[in-house]
Amino acid sequence: MPNVYVPIFPAFVIDEDFSARYFVIATGEAEWRAYQSSGSTEIEKRYVQQVVNRRVHQPVFRARVMVAYAKTCAVCRLKHPELLDAAHIVGDADADGVASVTNGLALCKIHHAAYDQDLLGISGDYKVHINGDLLVEVDGPMLKHGLQEMHGMELALPRKMADLPSRERLDLRFEAFRS
Repeated sequence: MPNVYVPIFPAFVIDEDFSARYFVIATGEAEWRAYQSSGSTEIEKRYVQQVVNRRVHQPVFRARVMVAYAKTCAVCRLKHPELLDAAHIVGDADADGVASVTNGLALCKIHHAAYDQDLLGISGDYKVHINGDLLVEVDGPMLKHGLQEMHGMELALPRKMADLPSRERLDLRFEAFRS
């Protein structure tokens, strides 16, 4: 099929020319090693301009979520707002992903990334769950203290009832985590 490539041997992209719309592939380790030993260690700095869709509602969403959670990660209680994100329970791109505090959680960068990758789940009873594979994995202190020890913890919740995360949305998202 056009634009579908299935290499059946080691292949390495060793050069590219965006303006001419081509790239060069080394088709084996010997070619790759020869390219690496050619002495060129600098990567050419290049820039392009691009048009992007900007979520103009995001700064207001973030501000309201940070206020509701008192600038504290709902999972680990980290109180450094510069290290916190306003995470969506149901993603912003989803039709049900409204920009409302009840569809948001204040999460530190590591817990937000883990949540988005379904390595961390939050059930409708406001409990934190860690992916089973991660629970048995042995790694460094970030895995142990940052994720494994969070398993079974209760979320730090907003004080105002109107700001509580939607149990229905959490349950919907939790189903994706469990599958």
